[in-house]
Amino acid sequence: MAIHLPNVLARKIFLERQGLSRSPTKALGRDGLYALIHDLGFVQIDSIQWVERAHHQILFSRNQTYRPKDLAHLLEKDRSLFEHWTHDASVIPSAFFPYWKHRFIRREAKIMENWAKWQGEGFDRAFEETYARIRDHGPVMARDVKDEDHKSGGWWNWHPSKTALEYLWHTGKLSIARRDGFQKVYDLSERIIPAEHHAGEVDHDSFVDWACRSALTRLGFATSGEIAAFFDLITPDEAKLWVAAHRDELEEVTLGTVDGKSRISFAFVDQLGSLIEAPEPPARIRVLSPFDPLIRDRNRSERLFGFFYRIEIYVPEPKRQYGYYVFPLLEGDRLIGRIDMKAERKAGVLAVRRLWLEPGVKPTAGRLDRLDAELQRMARFVGMDSVQHLDGWLG
Repeated sequence: MAIHLPNVLARKIFLERQGLSRSPTKALGRDGLYALIHDLGFVQIDSIQWVERAHHQILFSRNQTYRPKDLAHLLEKDRSLFEHWTHDASVIPSAFFPYWKHRFIRREAKIMENWAKWQGEGFDRAFEETYARIRDHGPVMARDVKDEDHKSGGWWNWHPSKTALEYLWHTGKLSIARRDGFQKVYDLSERIIPAEHHAGEVDHDSFVDWACRSALTRLGFATSGEIAAFFDLITPDEAKLWVAAHRDELEEVTLGTVDGKSRISFAFVDQLGSLIEAPEPPARIRVLSPFDPLIRDRNRSERLFGFFYRIEIYVPEPKRQYGYYVFPLLEGDRLIGRIDMKAERKAGVLAVRRLWLEPGVKPTAGRLDRLDAELQRMARFVGMDSVQHLDGWLG
């Protein structure tokens, strides 16, 4: 008979697995930062800096002693982290690079089939030339290899060398050496990825086993579909077959969801004891990035927290329910609302435009004090002098 995980326990387990039950004030440092990212599995990168870029905010929401310069050091000096793709662009431990080689192979086949449709026949003519240029002359940015007479445009209008750079990156031949104004600087992977990781090889079965085990450990409990989607490295069928083949190691659990429906998932038998003893998360309010891994799987967050969230940056303004870039609010083990705010850098203020609390969540004095404390922390982190509440921000 499946073990039942009440909703409040399921939430605590997932929060603990996602690094949100740790002390947010314990000194992190570079070693602690690496350990945090390793435990999370990856941290998504995004260029939007409405308040702070997603990867920095994801890490800061877990530990307020996080400093972006430490992340830059791990990426650009130690090379213990590298940038590549999960479900989106992400920071990933370099120790995982041998497993990503399987993704490179799978991605290459899709690129050659799909990119030809929008780039046209012969789109790959610049691949070897671009690779040779970087091999012989060192790192480049896309603008360094742009044809002088090429007009800028969206992804559908990439110049041949830009297409080559992205192809060579997606297939693992190039890696990101650093960012310059958030623009990628490309170099050969063997010059970026530490030799012990670049040379590492794993067979297909070991790759699938690692991907499934790593995902389930970081999720705490999951369906086979959730396991496959975590890193987006393997197919749902591969995850389903892995679950079937390892049932002796897995415990079937039912989740208490907010809608009362039973949800069958799996957890490792030898981890279940520690999962059930998941600690209480800090009671403080934290502002999460729209790309935070806690809410990346929207269906999972809705089942566990009863929190419906969609980012509306691509929604026409008249059709937005909330705003362009609205941040979820976590209090203890509950997602209690969302806030619309922006770092107005010229004025030096974190401007709070609007607060929406979930049904049943009251704007008590204590809660608003905790929110203000978090906003003050956020303002200091992004270099703002103060927090400014605009008229009507409380609704």
